[in-house]
Amino acid sequence: LRKKKFTQSISSLSSFSLSLYFFLENHFKFLFIYFPKRMGKLISFFNCCNGFLENSKPYFAMISLQFGYAGMNIISKVSLSRGMSHYVLVVYRHAFATASIAPFVLFFERRGQPRMTFKVFIQIFVLALLGPVIDQNFYYAGLKYTSPTFSCAMSNMLPAMTFVMAVIFRMEKLEMKKLRCQAKVLGTLVTVGGAMLMTLYKGPPLQMPWSKNSHLTNSSESSNNKDWFKGSIFLIIATLAWASLFVLQNQVLKTYKNHQFTLTTLVCFMGTLQAIAVTLVAEHKASVWRIGWDMNLLAAAYAGIVTSSISYYVQGLVMKKRGPVFATAFSPLMMIIVAIMGSFILAEKIFLGGIIGSILIVFGLYSVLWGKHKENLESKSGSDHDNEIPEVIKASNNSQPNISNNNSIFISMPTPETPTKPNQIP
Repeated sequence: LRKKKFTQSISSLSSFSLSLYFFLENHFKFLFIYFPKRMGKLISFFNCCNGFLENSKPYFAMISLQFGYAGMNIISKVSLSRGMSHYVLVVYRHAFATASIAPFVLFFERRGQPRMTFKVFIQIFVLALLGPVIDQNFYYAGLKYTSPTFSCAMSNMLPAMTFVMAVIFRMEKLEMKKLRCQAKVLGTLVTVGGAMLMTLYKGPPLQMPWSKNSHLTNSSESSNNKDWFKGSIFLIIATLAWASLFVLQNQVLKTYKNHQFTLTTLVCFMGTLQAIAVTLVAEHKASVWRIGWDMNLLAAAYAGIVTSSISYYVQGLVMKKRGPVFATAFSPLMMIIVAIMGSFILAEKIFLGGIIGSILIVFGLYSVLWGKHKENLESKSGSDHDNEIPEVIKASNNSQPNISNNNSIFISMPTPETPTKPNQIP
């Protein structure tokens, strides 16, 4: 009896369901047409959003890095203005960088380490001398005498200087009949011209709406002009040293092709030791080594950890996905961010000569990058071959390992036999 009642209940429920279905189909037929179409469009919309977010990740990553590099310049400028020795800053910066990058070697590159020969040791020694010691000491000295915006603008000369060094060492062939080569040569000349203009012509200051008016005496203005010229020379020397580093690094990466973290750690560690020796010679007071929980510690830790380790990892991911030219193309954005932040935080003055020179340098930068992009395309298609220029990624200093900005510590990523430069070993 119970089984019979259960069967009747199921039959009644089925009949009711069928009746309801036919009723809705006859009286609300549009529901069966409208909702499936709308749901399909909604699903397509979410798929488009996911695709947009996925394609936007490299852009968000590089823009975030430029903000990180800008913060590096501002913090370093504050520390240097408060009396911190740039020699000591370089030492602590590379100590933090070594400590933050070394764990990656233990986790990812413990096996198959290249053999350390005398030749490789000398190459690493020279890399540490060119990058952490010469480049960053002169860069910080130039930053101290000029401004963060000016220093960032000068660091955009790096691709052009690397191209010049590659031509000098016959790593790059000048084929003037090809448009890409003409673009690189023109970009280099324009970049150098912009740097010379910024160095020799300061021009009148431009008052921003939010900046405070200040008047300088003739004596203080003359002193500032001398410091500005001195700082410009320091920044040019730093850029030349960094370009030389990339040329030599292109050779060393043949040995450490699959061990870039190891190479970076060795260069940072060797650079720390060399920077200590230089500091002991240049600074004779023990008090300069004293560092507390203040802006000096923040500057060293920020430069070593954020603009070295983190930027190296992020730039490496971006370069694998979009290539080195894409990563380098964002470097002028840092200059704009620093100019805005500097005028607010440091009451930095922006001069007419600096603006004109910056525009020329950015134009030259993109001209060189366009030529490199065309060269990469030709190389991939098989119409071009061999000798290529190591691309630039300054990633630690603007101190940089980055890219093209003197903003990261030393890392520039190699690409398989194609011209490339920061994140970047970045």
